[in-house]
Amino acid sequence: MTAEDHKLRTARSYKLILLFAMVSMTMMFAGLTSAYVVSQSRADWLKNFELPSAFFASTIAILGCSVTFHFAKKAIQKDEISKTTTFLLATLALGIAFVVLQFVGFGQIVANGYYFTGSASTITTTFLYLVVVVHLLHLAGGMISLLVIIYNHFKQKYNSTQTLGIELGAMYWHFLDFLWLYLFLFLYFFK
Repeated sequence: MTAEDHKLRTARSYKLILLFAMVSMTMMFAGLTSAYVVSQSRADWLKNFELPSAFFASTIAILGCSVTFHFAKKAIQKDEISKTTTFLLATLALGIAFVVLQFVGFGQIVANGYYFTGSASTITTTFLYLVVVVHLLHLAGGMISLLVIIYNHFKQKYNSTQTLGIELGAMYWHFLDFLWLYLFLFLYFFK
């Protein structure tokens, strides 16, 4: 086996492991959204609850992450180091904006008199909180991996022949973006 064959097998193995992890995360969120649907039949379910406007803005921010990460991957494949840096840092900024906007959204919900825990909470807002926080935990993993990718990029570990880290990061961010879009549309349409 040549060094190139070993490199290709290693890349396939890492991508397959990431794919299995993403499938298991998808199953977890499918379970959460199924429980959400079943819980809608409860008498104490809020029928008139609206998602906060910050969640709309955060959706735009996280979709922007996919775009910038895609461009970072394309740039490194062409050995355009400065463009890769710009796109990776833009992805980080948009990821931070997403997190901030999620917390702004939580604040908007509380400002409207809805609470996530305690005696003043409702099952609707508690489910919303649970789903969003679990997504944010997965996003934290994405942010950590993005920081590692940026660090490795500044250490010049990526070039047109070595893109595996950026490819894996892009796969995971695209998954996180798709997952949030699914959750957002689900929460928006299933009231």
